[in-house]
Amino acid sequence: MKIEFTLLFFVEAIGTIAFASSGAMVAIKKQLDLLGIIVLGVTTAVGGGMLRDIILGNFPPALFKDPIYVFLAFITVMLLFILVRKNQKFISGPWMVTYEKIMNLFDAIGLGAFTVVGMDMALLSGYKDYQFLTIFLGVITGVGGGILRDILAGQTPHVLKKHVYACAAITGALIYAFLMNCMNEDAAMLTGAFSIVLIRLLAARFCWNLPTAVKIDERKETRHD
Repeated sequence: MKIEFTLLFFVEAIGTIAFASSGAMVAIKKQLDLLGIIVLGVTTAVGGGMLRDIILGNFPPALFKDPIYVFLAFITVMLLFILVRKNQKFISGPWMVTYEKIMNLFDAIGLGAFTVVGMDMALLSGYKDYQFLTIFLGVITGVGGGILRDILAGQTPHVLKKHVYACAAITGALIYAFLMNCMNEDAAMLTGAFSIVLIRLLAARFCWNLPTAVKIDERKETRHD
C-alpha cells in the first residue's frame, strides 16, 4: 500500500474523516452495536468511490486494491466509538453543537474533493467527451456514501431533503466541466471544488433548501392527523 502525501490526499483524508464520522454518528444515534457503527462509518466514507468504480467497470473497486481510506475511516470510527463510550455527554448539549459545526466544514471540503476526484477518474478512464457521465460520476462519488448510509440506517437520504447537498455537488461538477476547456485543468478542478464548499457552507449557515410540494404547516397538520 503506497501513500503519496499530496495536497489532494490530505483533502480526501479530511473528507474521509468527516464522512466516516457522520456515518458513525448516525449509527450511534440509532443505537447500533459496534459492527453496525463500523459498517455505516466506513460505507459513508468509501461508498461513493465504490459506486463510481462499479459504473466505470473498474474491478475490483479501488478501495480493495488500495485500502488506505478504508483504514483511515475505520480508525476514525473506532476513535469516535471510544470517545462516545467513555463520555456519553458528547452526543448531547454544547459538545454536539461544536462537533456538528466542525463536521459541517470537513464535510463540505470532503464533498468538494470527492466530487471533482470522481470526475477526474472519469476523465482518466477516457470519457472526456461524455460530459454527462463525468458529471454524474462526480456527483455520485460525492454523495453516494451518504445515500448508502441513510439506506442502511432506514431513513430518507439527506441529499434528497436537506441543505441543497446534492445540488452543491451538481453545481460544482457543472462548473468544473465548463471550465476544463477554458483554463488549466488543475485550476478548473480547484474552482469546482471551492464552489461546492462555498455553496455547502452558505446553505448550512442560512438554511437554504429547495421548495417542497407540501408546505411546512400543512405537513404538521398531516402528522397530527
